[in-house]
Amino acid sequence: MNKTLLFSVASAALLLCSCKSEFNAVYKTKDILYRYEYAKESYAQHKYNRASILFGDMINITKGTDNAEECLFLFGMSTFKDKDYESAADIFKKYVQTYPKGTYSEMASFYIGESLYNGSPEPRLDQSDTYTAIKSYQDFMDIYPFSAMKEKAQNRMYELQDKLIEKELINAKLYYNLGTYFGNCTSGGNNYEACIITAQNALKDYPYSSHRESFASLIMKSKYELAQQSVESKKIDRFQDAEDECYGFINEYPDSKDRSLAEKYIEKCKKVTKDVKE
Repeated sequence: MNKTLLFSVASAALLLCSCKSEFNAVYKTKDILYRYEYAKESYAQHKYNRASILFGDMINITKGTDNAEECLFLFGMSTFKDKDYESAADIFKKYVQTYPKGTYSEMASFYIGESLYNGSPEPRLDQSDTYTAIKSYQDFMDIYPFSAMKEKAQNRMYELQDKLIEKELINAKLYYNLGTYFGNCTSGGNNYEACIITAQNALKDYPYSSHRESFASLIMKSKYELAQQSVESKKIDRFQDAEDECYGFINEYPDSKDRSLAEKYIEKCKKVTKDVKE
């Protein structure tokens, strides 16, 4: 290691120690106003972790003072920008409850949704937080219908809804792929039936989804496979139902990549129905 690099490392370490020492001194000082201004300066300098610690420590100290409201809001903002979204959501909720008509109530209400939005998990995981985020944005728009942030809130809601739709598509595909495996059908159900119900509910709940064709294809394929597995007493009805589904799919998606499969199913359904009747 050359002398220049050694000097750089030593300087950086010295600066880090100096900054840490300064922060500790501020954190321990009894001069509350100085500590508060230091926290605001840290926030302005994007030192969000430091600001969050200081603001959080001063929440109770500033109660009843002119800085109480701003302190709570900046505590939420610094926590949010420090990417602790779960804690930030709780802080903004507390602000809205404490200051429903406060100076920052509109921003805090919006950032409840933003915090939950950023903490929303990927589609394969449980989506409880996603539902909560959507409700938070809806509550915000109901209270502030003319807010400059309304359009962003709406776009966030659409993104979150897409995530819910993707979750339902993953579930429907899983049921279809499980097929005749009955290990998970503890209540006597059927995976193809579960796929059909999941996909149909998704189409009902999200009629304008970009995944509409994928859900329709899964319903068509599942109805055909369900007919294939049917006992004799249900076979004709289920093959006719599958055939109708195939025709409906072709009518709605004439250029679909699954059109040839739908046509193939129709021919097989007609043949089975004819054979059974004979």
